[in-house]
Amino acid sequence: MSKALYTGSFDPVTNGHLDIIKRAAKLFDHLVVGVIENPQKTPLFTSAERVEMLEELLKDVDNISVDSFEGLLADYVNENNFTAVVRGLRAITDFEYEISMAQMNAQLFNQGIESIFLMTSPANSFVSSSMVKEVVSLGGNAAGLVPDCVFLKMKEKYKS
Repeated sequence: MSKALYTGSFDPVTNGHLDIIKRAAKLFDHLVVGVIENPQKTPLFTSAERVEMLEELLKDVDNISVDSFEGLLADYVNENNFTAVVRGLRAITDFEYEISMAQMNAQLFNQGIESIFLMTSPANSFVSSSMVKEVVSLGGNAAGLVPDCVFLKMKEKYKS
């Protein structure tokens, strides 16, 4: 059975993330969407809120589950018997960062675990969580960049 992991902070989850998730789910028997706690970032949403949003958005896809974790990606991957780690690429700068991470992870992953890269769809190639947060924090409209329910939750967060 092929079991893959797609990780991110998903703060917030964007339509670009969802595109990669749904496409990756077609390639594997099971896909885990892993919400990772990044100590170098200050999140808008708690880990539990991000997991809840993803579970709601992905509830109709049978072979996907959502989890959260902190610490070293390789430890989580090795402990949970994944066969692959999926990463999304938007632009050449993503590739440069991701290839370095994949090469490091190749040293840390158990034998046989592959890093798989999926290109984002052109419609989502410019979308990033940080950019969406900036737009919404300044009162801008992020409709079409994130799911409507996420956009509403972002607006609520920035009001308070």
